[in-house]
Amino acid sequence: MKPITVEATVGDKLVRLETGRMAKQADGSAVIWADGTVVLATAVASKTMKPGTDFLPLTVDYQERAYAAGKIPGGFFKREGKPSEREVLNSRLIDRPLRPLFPEGFYFDTQLIASVVSIDRGGISDVMAVVAASTALYISDIPFSTPVGAVKIGLCDGRFIVNPTLDEQENSTLDLVVAGTRDAIMMVEGQGSEIAEDVFLEAIDLAHKSIIPLIVAQEKLRDLVGKEKRPLPAVPISPELLDKVHSRVHPALQNALMIPIKQERQEKIDSLFADIKAYFAEENGTPAPSDREIYNAFHELERRFMREMILERKVRADGRGLADIRPIFIEVGILPRTHGSALFTRGETQSLSVATLGTSDDEQRIDSLEGESTKRFMLHYNFPPFSVGETKPMRGPGRREIGHGNLAERALKPVLPPRESFPYAIRLVSDILESNGSSSMATVCGGSLAMMDAGIPIKAPVAGIAMGLIKEGDRVAILADILGLEDHLGDMDFKVTGTENGITAVQMDIKITGITTHLMREALEQARLGRLYIMEKMKLALPSVRHNMSPYAPRILTLKIKQDKIREVIGPGGKVIRGITEKTGVKIEIDDSGLIQIASTDEVAAQKAVEMINQIVEEVQVGKIYLGRVKTVADYGAFVELFPGTTGLCHISQLEDRRVEKVSDVVSEGDLILVKALEVDRQGKIRLSRKEAIAEAGAEREVRVGSGR
Repeated sequence: MKPITVEATVGDKLVRLETGRMAKQADGSAVIWADGTVVLATAVASKTMKPGTDFLPLTVDYQERAYAAGKIPGGFFKREGKPSEREVLNSRLIDRPLRPLFPEGFYFDTQLIASVVSIDRGGISDVMAVVAASTALYISDIPFSTPVGAVKIGLCDGRFIVNPTLDEQENSTLDLVVAGTRDAIMMVEGQGSEIAEDVFLEAIDLAHKSIIPLIVAQEKLRDLVGKEKRPLPAVPISPELLDKVHSRVHPALQNALMIPIKQERQEKIDSLFADIKAYFAEENGTPAPSDREIYNAFHELERRFMREMILERKVRADGRGLADIRPIFIEVGILPRTHGSALFTRGETQSLSVATLGTSDDEQRIDSLEGESTKRFMLHYNFPPFSVGETKPMRGPGRREIGHGNLAERALKPVLPPRESFPYAIRLVSDILESNGSSSMATVCGGSLAMMDAGIPIKAPVAGIAMGLIKEGDRVAILADILGLEDHLGDMDFKVTGTENGITAVQMDIKITGITTHLMREALEQARLGRLYIMEKMKLALPSVRHNMSPYAPRILTLKIKQDKIREVIGPGGKVIRGITEKTGVKIEIDDSGLIQIASTDEVAAQKAVEMINQIVEEVQVGKIYLGRVKTVADYGAFVELFPGTTGLCHISQLEDRRVEKVSDVVSEGDLILVKALEVDRQGKIRLSRKEAIAEAGAEREVRVGSGR
């Protein structure tokens, strides 16, 4: 069977979109090719809608097949298991730009599946999956009518790269994913090494221009094979019902939205909704509307009132102005036995962040399609139900927790010290104890402070802020430090993190059909000012990184030895290194390069282990004077041990500055004597001189520390 194909050039890569060869029973299917990477995406929507559904039940799954990289999965069952963290994050990456583009009223169960079936080191399977999923929807009969493109932008040596390879990404100071339509940006997510706002906007502008060929290719493919779109069910809110609800709840609902405390505000809103339900239940005459119809009308008025309050009066639900940031309270070092801790509270959002240090054994092992690797910095975000006053089963982290944790991890990673100067594994845990918006940004602030409290020498503290948007036609309001209500009823959630010098991470999600770079520029400037304000609060709580680590944190000392000395340190069957660990209680790791890491919570024990290893690997320096012990006396001289495992010969002629008849007249076995290293020959034999050592250092020193003769 011959597929229908179109091509596009993105950056310097040729991308091919095809359909008609694979997965033909799906409502829509598309395969995208770029060099050796191939992604198949399918779209299927139910033909019937479940009664009472008033939202889009969209499921997105990104999956990586091990065979794509010529691998067999590990484990007992030898097949792919539950989604990896990377698969979960890429599922979210596909979902976020596509979900806002489904039309209102399309509430049919819909599933998108993007499968990586072949992969090379191109490093763009994630953005390719976004394009493939958009294509599958766009050419199907599902009422999705605006194609989306996505690209990745890197920055190497001051030069932007569109869709950089994995090798290029390793050297890039920017890792940015941008998705958008022909006219606007839909999603931004990325990490940077303190990138200036202007550079960041330049990257977004380049990304949007690079997306256009992918949009054009999808339009061409739809012209060739696109199906007729399904009609949309009419589900408008009855104007009569809206008027009745309005007359009953206005102005009480407006006043309720002005209550600054979240729980009190919600209790008042819930009470008003209960009253309006009771009113319709008691009303005689026309058939009473359903609870769902009443809720939809009530919720629509809540949305309108909140947005009008912001656009017209420039006042927000908790009484703040548009650019105001909620009160901030910070405590650091509050947990006595942890390595570093911070309690960061902003308004009604609170994060307990805890930093824990470990050795390389504590690093996370990752087996991905691109190969095996280790991860030394891990950030885990937990969102227990009590943080929003709810009861839910406590299970493993969901997609939201994984996504928020990844964002905070990306925000803090650029300021970590290099492994060479700080060879620790680092785990940060953020437990959200209260939540009313921006909990991931509280995690960034709290995590930065917890690392500073732990004595981790980060380059600079990082702060984060979530920006919002209310847009009605030409009326626009940009909000700083948004509440949960403003996120729910607003048009944008734009999270920005960074140091005083620049941006370290961003994540933008929108609910409208895109925003322009002009609006993004305004939001970034407000975010920068808000970030600097939060940074000042953080500095008041903890001005700089603590000089001393917690006494409960491991101490890791490093030393480098020659590779040919590794065998001596390990010893036969590990005897030598095992003896050191038994005597000192430390943990020792040696890699093939000769780098040794010694870890212990007892710094004295760690130093003792360093001394023992140095004695093993120490090499004789010609011209240096040593205090050695006489091991053997022969007719022609004395064999002197300079340090464990290293012995040299002091010839009888080098014992004194006079003629010596018998060696035993001068030294005996067990004596401590001063000797100078004269020579180390090609065979490694060491020639020593006692008479030259005494001439330089003086005999008094030898007599004082020697055997007492």
